[in-house]
Amino acid sequence: MMRDISPLELRSYLETANPKPLLLDVREPQEYAHCHIEGSIHIPMNDIPYRLAELDPAQEIVVICHHGMRSRMVGDYLERQGFSDIVNLRGGIDAWAREVAPDMPRY
Repeated sequence: MMRDISPLELRSYLETANPKPLLLDVREPQEYAHCHIEGSIHIPMNDIPYRLAELDPAQEIVVICHHGMRSRMVGDYLERQGFSDIVNLRGGIDAWAREVAPDMPRY
């Protein structure tokens, strides 16, 4: 079952996790270009069904969008496809910018 993680929890987790989770940003290309978490990979939400083979169903995946709604929908979809370790970034990149990276551009 998908878990939620706050931006502060994710920052701490990324410092110690071994192996690190895959950070999957599902926003549109222009959103990702504007700002993103370092080390994340970008697959827009609508491309996920066509690019599933690029993802490991057994890997922990943190799904990221602007406010946490699209990422929750993608996480639900991934779980229905057999992915077993999905985490939703609560509040999305907007919350990350407010709580963890105040110099990050916001929109």
